[in-house]
Amino acid sequence: MKFDVAIIGGGLAGLTCGIQLAEQGKRCAIISAGQSALHFSSGSLDFLSYRPDGSAIDNPLDALAELAKHSPEHPYSLLGAECVKQMAGQAERLLQDCGLHFNGSIDHNHLRVTPLGTLRATWLSPVEVPTAAINSPLPWKRIAVVGIEGFLDFQPQLAAGSLAEQGIEVTTDYLHVPALDRLRNNPSEFRATNISRVLDLPENTELLAEELVRLADDVDAVILPACIGLENAKSVSLLCARVGKPVMLVPTLPPSLLGIRMHQALRRRFQQLGGQFMPGDSVLRAEIDGQCVKKIYTRNHTDIPVVADQVVLASGSFFSNGLIAEFDRIYEPVFGLDVLDASQRGDWTQENMFSPQPYLRFGVKTDQTLRGTVDGKPLSNLYIIGAVLGGYDPLQQGCGAGVSLVTAQYVAQQILALAEVAA
Repeated sequence: MKFDVAIIGGGLAGLTCGIQLAEQGKRCAIISAGQSALHFSSGSLDFLSYRPDGSAIDNPLDALAELAKHSPEHPYSLLGAECVKQMAGQAERLLQDCGLHFNGSIDHNHLRVTPLGTLRATWLSPVEVPTAAINSPLPWKRIAVVGIEGFLDFQPQLAAGSLAEQGIEVTTDYLHVPALDRLRNNPSEFRATNISRVLDLPENTELLAEELVRLADDVDAVILPACIGLENAKSVSLLCARVGKPVMLVPTLPPSLLGIRMHQALRRRFQQLGGQFMPGDSVLRAEIDGQCVKKIYTRNHTDIPVVADQVVLASGSFFSNGLIAEFDRIYEPVFGLDVLDASQRGDWTQENMFSPQPYLRFGVKTDQTLRGTVDGKPLSNLYIIGAVLGGYDPLQQGCGAGVSLVTAQYVAQQILALAEVAA
């Protein structure tokens, strides 16, 4: 199987890189081992949210210079502020072209409401998610936080308590929609995605609207768990029109409807452009000759190799087995790439679980153009993007999605530039 580009990993980084390349006519294959980490995400995308002291960043582009001083191995620092700014702008346009609609821009972060009712700084949030400007309150004085009877993955009282601490008048209640009774009787099926498939039916959306009209009579806005809008993206806007006030969504425990919807939109766009998506397959080994990746062998295709001019590793971190941790070492399992880590296991973690954990910065080392290295020497046609990269802490810095999008755009640009030179 011959392609222009083979991408290992079908998450946010792999898909956006593939889309960018396919838009320019490249024949791309994405080898995806399993469920994308997007299915476990909030649906919001962080670029650079927090300083080392924990304070929220308003203008993330202005913070890049300081980041380069204290985190020189961060992917943003390797690429440089001007490049990062350009790639972030390209990513915003790509997401929009995929039919994804967000509040926010690279010029300013904003605050989004979490499932616990707290506020977290971020870059882009789905338009249904309640947000506020940095250092500003939410735009509503009275909010109804409404759960779903029997649904354990969202507790309205917890969210209401945090919102009340911000000076908001909050009421809580539960929806009673008979159409959900069948799911409710089986707790293993009573999850956000299954609930959405029921509530997205027009007749049930109307029943939901009637319930919300009753519950939201004397409030300015309604907050629901994100259990609507998977199959019918217009469901939320229809609710808002029917209720006559904002109806907002916050993510639930996984599976996350907002993250799944994003993944589906990206995959759909990639395949519409002619990309080959290979789900449920994993790369077992690679054949390397003279610092060049020649062939890739996968589990499903056994002795039939994937051959590509360029290879992109977007396999994710420990969560996705892009990195493997054994008792005394951490390694990248496909190519045996150099890894940024700590040699002593005792240095992998901090005793205080709320402290930044060193292992979150572990990942693959690259050169300045994000090519992976073995024994310090870069492989000429292997690029590294997304969570498998080392040098940054996606939680403490709030930059996981931004790194995935920026590095994906950058590597796509590098590959396209090489193709132009070759032509």
